[in-house]
Amino acid sequence: MLSLLLGGAIALQAVPQGREALGVFESWGAFRDPSPLRCFAIAEPVRSRARDPRPFASIANWPGEGVRNQLHIRLSRQRHPRAQVTLTVGERRFELVSGERDAWAPDRRTDAAIVSAMRGARSMSVESTGMNGRPFVDVYALQGAATAIDAAALGCVGR
Repeated sequence: MLSLLLGGAIALQAVPQGREALGVFESWGAFRDPSPLRCFAIAEPVRSRARDPRPFASIANWPGEGVRNQLHIRLSRQRHPRAQVTLTVGERRFELVSGERDAWAPDRRTDAAIVSAMRGARSMSVESTGMNGRPFVDVYALQGAATAIDAAALGCVGR
């Protein structure tokens, strides 16, 4: 899907069969999967030592489900069961709903507010506490995010 960030730009690896690359915009990529139909913008953190599973932030559209601009974060570490996950975009902070390694906005209104904040910010960070009790932060550059989000949205229009 994506390789590690190289010099601020994403290098595409072999795209899985059936997945269509819609474009690469700075550190964000946009893709379309045919079945089930979904289009999404995705990026990896600026720096991460995690390899399996790789952390990412994505904004997805699932036309068949009526879902538009849904946030999904894969954390770089497993979080402590009692730890909150907080997303900071520019000056805005959002508390996310989370599993062991994944986090989402609690509702569609928050998804919309996050995407709106992403359009005007330079970076975003996801913070939590790992299983070892130590805090961790995953930081994402947002250059190209708005264009990738728009490309993903357009990739599913009329399909």
